[in-house]
Amino acid sequence: MDSYTTFKALVVTKGEDKQFTRAIQERRIADLPPGDLLVKVHYSSLNYKDALSATGHPGVTRQFPHTPGIDAAGEVVSCASGRFSPGQQVLVTGYDLGMETDGGWGGYIRIPAEWAVALPAGLDLRESMVIGTAGFTAGLSVLKLEQAGVKPGNGDVLVTGATGGVGSIAVAILAKAGYRVVAATGKHADEAFLRSLGAAEVISREQLTEGGDRPMLKERWTGVVDVVGGEMLVAALKSTRYGGAVTCCGLVGSTDLAMNIYPFILRGVSLIGIDSVNCPMEPRLQVWERLAGAWRPEHLATVANEVTLEGLEEKLQDILQGKIRGRVVVSLP
Repeated sequence: MDSYTTFKALVVTKGEDKQFTRAIQERRIADLPPGDLLVKVHYSSLNYKDALSATGHPGVTRQFPHTPGIDAAGEVVSCASGRFSPGQQVLVTGYDLGMETDGGWGGYIRIPAEWAVALPAGLDLRESMVIGTAGFTAGLSVLKLEQAGVKPGNGDVLVTGATGGVGSIAVAILAKAGYRVVAATGKHADEAFLRSLGAAEVISREQLTEGGDRPMLKERWTGVVDVVGGEMLVAALKSTRYGGAVTCCGLVGSTDLAMNIYPFILRGVSLIGIDSVNCPMEPRLQVWERLAGAWRPEHLATVANEVTLEGLEEKLQDILQGKIRGRVVVSLP
């Protein structure tokens, strides 16, 4: 392919006044960073981290101009290492994609081949992006709960931030795997949505955090997938049963963990950090295989809205304001 081939991309630019602007621009293959794998992108998605990158958050992206998009799925154009064949369908989540390396909100990406995963049987490209980083993070959380001994039938599993991208897919995966899922949300109007995903019970944020200033709370959860952090994570830890496990992957509530150590030393509760960005390839492949098979969410179509690059601006504002339900898939021309 000619390095002067052009494509559309959403580009974030930092002005001299240190303000950030976003615009759809024509770019060239030659503009992409070096890498041995060139992929024609068909779908990407919108994640909270993408919104931070698109608005100039220095903790995500510092080099501009830049194209966000931490997820991408498409067809291989070329692969110098021979790891993939031209025409092969692949997906990419995590690593540096969409952070300092131009991401999936453009028609092409060029990356190290080691970042890509062959599209697993059981998913098409669009479905893989309905899952995306959010679903992969949810799947990795469930895998870690399994490995910590949390089994279906042993008690309720809590999911916080349940209407969001990670939370909604976590509810669906856990329900399909046979767990009794309790979904915690601040969006009371979405109870029917959460029950359609498989939640056996829906509770409010206030119900979860009530009495959270006490040293310990009544034991309830055998496992927790926490997407929020802050006081919800604290309340979840204080109410987890003896020997239970809590996974932590989100910080929209707070980055602080203001609590005592009683749940850990009196109940043997485990707090497990989830990093989906630099997850090694072996568990990465394991999670994707299960997401395409035994864990494949039943309602992939209903948990996603699809937009083009032109429709991203509105959704960017929505996700920053906590207004997104489920997932947003980005269709590339």
